Amino acid sequence: MDRLDVMRLFVRIAERRSFTAAASDLGLSRSAASEAIAALEARLDVRLLQRTTRHVAPTEEGKVYHARCSDILAAIEDAEDTVSDTEPRGRLTVDLHGTMARHFLLPHLPAFMQRYPGLSLHIGEGDRLVDLVREGVDCVVRAGTPQDSDMIVRRVAALPEAVAASPSYLRQYGHPESPADLGGHVLIGFVSSATGDVMPLGLRDRGRRIQTTPASRITVAQADTAAELARLGFGLIQAPRYRLAEDFASGRLIELLVDYAPNPTPISVLYPERRQLSPRVRVFVDWVQDCFAHADGDPNIRGR
Repeated sequence: MDRLDVMRLFVRIAERRSFTAAASDLGLSRSAASEAIAALEARLDVRLLQRTTRHVAPTEEGKVYHARCSDILAAIEDAEDTVSDTEPRGRLTVDLHGTMARHFLLPHLPAFMQRYPGLSLHIGEGDRLVDLVREGVDCVVRAGTPQDSDMIVRRVAALPEAVAASPSYLRQYGHPESPADLGGHVLIGFVSSATGDVMPLGLRDRGRRIQTTPASRITVAQADTAAELARLGFGLIQAPRYRLAEDFASGRLIELLVDYAPNPTPISVLYPERRQLSPRVRVFVDWVQDCFAHADGDPNIRGR
């Protein structure tokens, strides 16, 4: 390996915290990766990585070397991208919210893959928090206000929210006309992956934000489960309106408190902070933004 290849290997090991994972990412054997790093440390006469049977982490010197190598490699990739007409190539690993992706992104994916034939794509799916660097994920698309200051955040849309319940639930508990009528109602509690707490209903009254959390008999950690429980009459839910549009049209769910509609939920793309942005990630992030921009006519989405 030349020096740049060894730099790439070291950066990937430091970020993935694993020789095996880094070697797999780069198409190397674990033994070849280990030998290359040992030779690097011998040449520099410094220990860059602390190794145990279960854990790999950069030393203080390794952290400094990692930062400098990351800048160098990003600058090289950006320079080559600037003067090259070659399309972005390689494997792109992203993490998406599945229902949102199926509604807004996947219908446009054939055109994206046709436009960039040199790209391959791995799509993970979930609501959980993802350590992008540690898990080797290039970027994620998430709803809500991101709290991770180590990530670059690009807001791409705002999704209107709705409060809903089934006709059978409303026959039993009544039809609330205002937030003051929610006493005695039951909420299907959606548990935040960030806090572990049930998320309150977030309503608006003449521009003033109101948060209220009716009692919950059932709590869930998955949005599709919450919607199905609402259809079965177990309680109120709050969710992005696009997820419930078919239920509203069919009458399986009734939209409530329309005059007190919750604040829209921001949608953002997050990716690791780098001095330069990888061409692979750049074209994907731009594509995600275009997908939501083209959905601006949808009543279930608002512009940025």
